[in-house]
Amino acid sequence: MSAQATWTPHHNYWLVALTVTLATFMEVLDTSIANVALPHIAGSLSASVDESTWILTSYLVANAVVLPLSAWISDRVGRKRFYMTCVVLFSVSSFFCGLSHSLPMLIFFRVLQGIGGGGLAPSEQAILADTFPPAKRGIGFAVYGMAVVTAPAIGPTLGGYITDHFSWHWIFFINIPVGIVSLMLTSALVEDPPHIVETRARTRGKPVDYIGVILISLGLGAAEVVLDKGQEDDWFNSPFIVFFMVVAVVAVLYFIVWEWHEEHPILELHLLKNPNLAVANGLMLALGAALFGTTVLIPEYLQTVMGYTAQDAGMVLSPGGFTVMLCMPIVGILVSRVDARYLIGFGFVCTAAALWHMTSIYPGIDFKTAVDYRVFQCIGLAFLFVPINTISFVGIPPSQGNQVSAMINLSRNFGGSIGIAAVSTLLARRTQVHQTYLAAHASSYSTAFRTSIASAKAMLFHAGSALPTAAMQADGRIYRAVQQQATALAYVDVVRIFAVCVVFAMPLILFAHRNRPGKGAAMAH
Repeated sequence: MSAQATWTPHHNYWLVALTVTLATFMEVLDTSIANVALPHIAGSLSASVDESTWILTSYLVANAVVLPLSAWISDRVGRKRFYMTCVVLFSVSSFFCGLSHSLPMLIFFRVLQGIGGGGLAPSEQAILADTFPPAKRGIGFAVYGMAVVTAPAIGPTLGGYITDHFSWHWIFFINIPVGIVSLMLTSALVEDPPHIVETRARTRGKPVDYIGVILISLGLGAAEVVLDKGQEDDWFNSPFIVFFMVVAVVAVLYFIVWEWHEEHPILELHLLKNPNLAVANGLMLALGAALFGTTVLIPEYLQTVMGYTAQDAGMVLSPGGFTVMLCMPIVGILVSRVDARYLIGFGFVCTAAALWHMTSIYPGIDFKTAVDYRVFQCIGLAFLFVPINTISFVGIPPSQGNQVSAMINLSRNFGGSIGIAAVSTLLARRTQVHQTYLAAHASSYSTAFRTSIASAKAMLFHAGSALPTAAMQADGRIYRAVQQQATALAYVDVVRIFAVCVVFAMPLILFAHRNRPGKGAAMAH
């Protein structure tokens, strides 16, 4: 029997799970907490809104580049050392982000912050896979899942509160005490298992795949720029977007060919021959798009159509976060008793049904209805995260756990970028379509239109406006009503498209093998 098969951590695995989840929660929270503070940051640093979006883009690009490299670095320097280095880099760069007094300075430290943050999630997932016994691995992933799914939900609320009551600088400063506590606990409780020590010794002195590093950095970095700036620059009508798209496609395709034949690759693409890992990556891509896309969709609707503040809109998401926290432990227990494929199927059905139910959204919905939409969605999402992570480790040697974690987290993050880009693009395009259609019926030839204008004009006149002023105000009110209705119809279209996409992702489950309930996501030995 191998040393790995008999190895158990010296400390309670629940303490280890809570320790590593702390830093990952902090990192995932940071991907969404800065969004609501962007106008305040831009004003403080004398930057335009377009320039300030690079605060988000720079972080996402750096994050995407490090994710696939994290497994390779962990194997070379040791997973615990790499994880602690990422926590230090993330915390220190957060401190300097908070001190930044110019946009270039803030963007520079956001890049460093993204590099540190990119290594946290895959390292944590691999640590949990090794720390928990196979039969309880699903519960370990449930702890991790609560952090990854809940953090984006409370990020806008927390970011809005901090920005409104303190200063945007504190959305970065709050990471420092969390980072210090995480470092202390990690140093005391986390340890590298035998296979990590063996892999580190085996890879010492081996050549570095510099071409692979350059290709994946170029490819994913350029792809992230395309997704983040595409709608803003009108996609392929922009030479800037076309250039980065060409770079992304060429670099990624060349990377795949190169890594497939490379003796010491950065990313072990041959692992994708395992059907469960290949399916898990596809499912996680869909989950990332649904999770991040819908997390953006609801608060944006409430702010754009309903006039909610950022903090109030974020409050709508909070009950969904608590729903995930309640459901995740249940799913963690079920995954050790029920075939994970059935749980994934239920999760996708529930998510599709929740999205289709949300197509009943309309201008004027109350707070409770908006909360119900999100809670319903989160029930389905909770039944997806843990089972997908569980099947991804089926048949994978322990020594490749870092690689699996890197691939799965890359799929989730990249899926999230696709989902957010799809939301912004579809909303803009469908709003234009509906506004054109509605405006065509708002003419003097329409009896309903003439009646509405006359009614609004009379009401404004009796309220004290002069007749010419009342006429202009009435036109303005009708125009705003058309805009609001067009935007609401666009949201319905986008939700319907997401629901259909979730349904089309479901057949992937048929290609996965069962995970042997009761034995957990057992890795091959």
